Amino acid sequence: MNIEELRKNWKNEEQNAMIKGWDFSHIKGRFYSEEDDLPWDYKAVINRYRRSTDKLLDIDTGGGELLLSLGHPFENTFATEGYPPNVELCRKVLGKLGIGFHKVTDYETMPFPDSFFDVVINRHGAYEAEELYRILKPGGFFITQQVGEDNDRELVEKLLPGAEKRFEGHDLSHCISELTDAGFSVIESGEAFRPISFFDTGALVWFAKIIEWEFIGFSVD
Repeated sequence: MNIEELRKNWKNEEQNAMIKGWDFSHIKGRFYSEEDDLPWDYKAVINRYRRSTDKLLDIDTGGGELLLSLGHPFENTFATEGYPPNVELCRKVLGKLGIGFHKVTDYETMPFPDSFFDVVINRHGAYEAEELYRILKPGGFFITQQVGEDNDRELVEKLLPGAEKRFEGHDLSHCISELTDAGFSVIESGEAFRPISFFDTGALVWFAKIIEWEFIGFSVD
């Protein structure tokens, strides 16, 4: 391809960048995610602490993909999501199964009573530590896999030199301090910086448009 043909291809990827749930199938085989090479298995960690009789909440569930893969009894399962396309998807998919779903964008005021959940999970979403402590039963567990301030940072700097950090100060030590200040005891923690690879520029364009909170203002132009 010449540069104009490449540019046309990249613009097409940019214009068609959209996602429901957390579905990256559009670029399957065209990139290698850092999540494929973490030194822990998030789902396995959840299953170490989860019992079928537990009331379980998944915060910012996306399209409910991970939550459903756990096979937790629907009557003991709850989820929240705030991204509008995913909210509608969750209402259709999770609601029909009898899972308690709520649209939530205010993490300081969750729509649940005190000491209600045995386990709260949160793969990539925001949270307020004190509110989590309120809705968890004494002895309950909060399990989270956060995305830190330096995620994909080298790539962001290559595309957008000098770009601001959207979540500056969001790292393991800061999160641990917030949780312990709220009353939690941290029994497991870990941090990893893994590479991400793209095998064609169109896949990178699509990804950068989807992950708009890291690649702020990115465009093909």
